[in-house]
This record gives sequence, structure tokens and C-alpha cells, in this order.
Amino acid sequence: MTTLLWTLIAIQIAMAAFDTIYHHELTERLAWRPSQKHELALHAARNFVYVALFIVLGFLELHGVFAMLVIVALAVEVVITLADFIEEDMSRKLPVTERVNHTLLAINYGAILILVLPWLASRARDPASVTFVSHGTWSVLMVFAAFGAAIFGLRDLLASWRPDAVVTPPEDLVTALPARQTVLVTGATGFIGRRLVRALTTAGHQVIVLARDPAKAATLDPPFRLITGLSQLPDGTHIDAIVNLAGEPIANGLWTVGKRHRILASRLRMTGNVVRLIKRLNEKPQVLINASAIGWYGLQADEALTESSDGRACFTRQVCGDWERAAVQAERFGVRVVRLRIGLVLGTEGGMLANMLVPFEYGLGGPFGSGQQWMSWIERDDLVRLIAHAIADPALKGPVNATAPEPVRNATFARELGHALHRTALLAAPAPLLRLLGDLADELLLGGQRVIPEKALKSGFVFRHANLRSALGAMLGSETRDAGQRANMSLGLPAAAAKK
Repeated sequence: MTTLLWTLIAIQIAMAAFDTIYHHELTERLAWRPSQKHELALHAARNFVYVALFIVLGFLELHGVFAMLVIVALAVEVVITLADFIEEDMSRKLPVTERVNHTLLAINYGAILILVLPWLASRARDPASVTFVSHGTWSVLMVFAAFGAAIFGLRDLLASWRPDAVVTPPEDLVTALPARQTVLVTGATGFIGRRLVRALTTAGHQVIVLARDPAKAATLDPPFRLITGLSQLPDGTHIDAIVNLAGEPIANGLWTVGKRHRILASRLRMTGNVVRLIKRLNEKPQVLINASAIGWYGLQADEALTESSDGRACFTRQVCGDWERAAVQAERFGVRVVRLRIGLVLGTEGGMLANMLVPFEYGLGGPFGSGQQWMSWIERDDLVRLIAHAIADPALKGPVNATAPEPVRNATFARELGHALHRTALLAAPAPLLRLLGDLADELLLGGQRVIPEKALKSGFVFRHANLRSALGAMLGSETRDAGQRANMSLGLPAAAAKK
């Protein structure tokens, strides 16, 4: 084999490793998306083909029928990759960087085939034989490549067998609503909004989705009415309820001056637009459910915080305070306003938990700092149910804490997540290191609030997941794992489950 061919193979390995680690593991988190089980199985099959190819290329010189088997393996890889392309297009929207990476992989692989197939074909005409060889540094590279392909192949295979999470049928999340409501949802393409829209549409309600990017709205479950601006709604539009979830993400970057401005301005702008819509509608909606956050309470110690508790000054307190004051303006037009102070929303498709799954699954998780700060959380489906409950209950208004009744300390959260994944959770993230993120770390990671949903409980709302172990067990499918699988996990393999 020539130096050019070895170089192209090394480039292929580097690009494939980037695709696997950056896209499949870190950004797309394919192993925790039930919709991608077929894609994961294809990835596993392809990786096992690569294991065989890397071993052959690194240490064996094949002739005759053995060289022909390598040609067959290369053809199988092409078939699997084509099937993978089809599966990806059918099951998810690939980010731009992943599409570019896939294109470069295909081009580079084509160049490899152009060089390697004639070489293999000439050897296939020889008498059958197998000779052990060494290519020095290139053979060492093949060892590492085969090891990596085997690890991620096994990881993807086990993940494709992972038991499904205990998922509530979407229509069962909004049973509190009267028949056939018309609900306007802003922030509908976000982590919470997607699930809310699906629950409403599946239950037969009419949903108006406000989305500036129609391409993102295409991922929502129809039927719904799509608008890209509130001005598209005539004054005579009938709306029973508005759920305002829109706002610049708060935890996806450092809180620079520009980021702080976008966080606050996006919330005030959208809420102001919603209030102006309400003002001009001939028939006012019954209720505005306006998102806020438990950051309203600021940094607190161990005090149990209810809706009547006061807050302490910090950036998140300022944002939530201004946001809520903007929403209250709708009351001037006879609209009931519920200011939903949302805690850490847990789900495998987004939010804080989704970002923690990969490090914890590989045994690299642990508490933040001392771990003594409180985490007030809520499972995503319970939040959707609480939104429906708030729409339906005419007595519920003002601030409402959207958190589970049993907040936990950060150390307990880490321990419970490790338990659900059958992993240790001992690698604490040092506070000084986290503080390099600035105020974001102090307010979101190292600070906390012990929030109690007093008004929700008094109104009769029942949480399906009042404690953390119940929520994690349902979301991660850990309740169905048997002792045999836990023994496999003790070998250090990624968490997965037995094949159904």
C-alpha cells in the first residue's frame, strides 16, 4: 500500500472519529433518542466491519479468496452507509456540520476505493494465502482505530437495544382541558414547546404555532396552524389560551454583555407582542400562561421557597422579574395570567439532563462544587400536564412554581443519576474551575433554590413523578434492567439494556 493510501485512510479515521464523538455523542446524543434505534444498529454493524478491515490492513497480507473477502467487506460497508443515509433522512434533521462531514467522508472514501480496489483485485487472482506483516506506525494506527471502532460499535449496539422509556401517550398529558381548545404557543420548537404541541394536537385541540423559522416547525407533529409573526392573526381570531415559552436560551453560552441583552430583550419583546395581540383581539383569551423561572428567587440557601417568598438580587432575578411584569400587563384586558416559575426541566431530548447523560454514562459524572446546592426540578411531561392544568383551572393565577414537590441537593441528583445509569458519580467538578464560566456558574450550577410548588398542590394537581428516582427511572428505562445487564455494565461498557 502506498503512503497516499495510508494517508487517506488516516484522514477517514480522523473524520469518522470527529463525527462519532462530536455529532453522535455530544450534540445529537443519538444513544438516548428512541427514534434513532435503527440508525444506531446500522452504525454498530458498520463499525464491526471497520474492525475487521483495520485488523486486515494493519497486520495481514491477503491473496486469492481472502483478498476477495476484503472486497466484499468494502461493498458491505457501502451498502450499510447508503442505508444509514436513508435512515437519517427519514428519522432526523442533520445539522449542517454533520452533513458537510458526511460529504467529505464519502468523497474521501471514494478516493480510497479507487486506490485500493485495483490493488485487491490483482491479489485476488493469486493463490489463496495469508501472511502476517507489519507496517510500523500505520499498523499502530490500525490498532487504535480497530479498538475505537469496537468500543463505539458495541456502545451503539447496546444503545439500540435500550428499553424504551416509560412514555405517557401525548393525549393523556392534557386531559384537564375542556374539549377542543384553541391554543397559541410561542417557543413551540423548543424542548418544552415540542412536547406541548404534540400533546395538544394529538388530543384534538387546535394549535397555532408561532415560529420564526418554518424549517424548525416542520419537525412538529401536525395538524397545526403555523404563523411567523403575531401580526398574521386577524383581530377576529378566536384563541382560548396563550402559552408563551419563547426566549433566548439562557445556558448555552457565557453571559457576555451581548448575551445578557439578548436573554432579556427576547423575553420582553415577545411578551410585549403577546400583550399587544391580546389588546387588539375582539375576543380576549381566557388565560395567558407565561413562562418564568425559579431564578426569580435568586440565590438562596436552605429556605423552602413558596410563591409568597421573596427573592434576592441577581441577573436571573432581574430577567424573571422584568419578564413577569411584562406579562402582568395582560391583566388590564381581563385576561387571567399565570406566571409559571419553571425549575430544571428533565428529559433526555434536551435541557440540563441531556447534557449530563454522556459524561455520566462514561463514569465521568459527579456533583458540581460542594454538591450542597439545591436543585428544584420537574419532569417534562409533568410540566406539560401542569400547563394544561393551569389553563383549565380558573382559580389558578399569579406566580405558580413549576417544580416537583421533592427538590434535592446537587450531590443527591448526581448520585441518583449515577444509580439510574448503573455508574459511579464521584468525579466532582471543582467550583473554581466552574467559576471560569462567570456568573452563569454561580447562578445556574453552584447556586440553587429549594422551591416548593405550594399553589399547584393546593389546586389539586398531582405530580406523576414527585421524586427524582421515579422520574429518572421512567426517562432512562432503568426500571426494566435486570441483574444480568448490570453485571455487564460493571465491565465499564455504556449503559444499555437487553434486546427485546
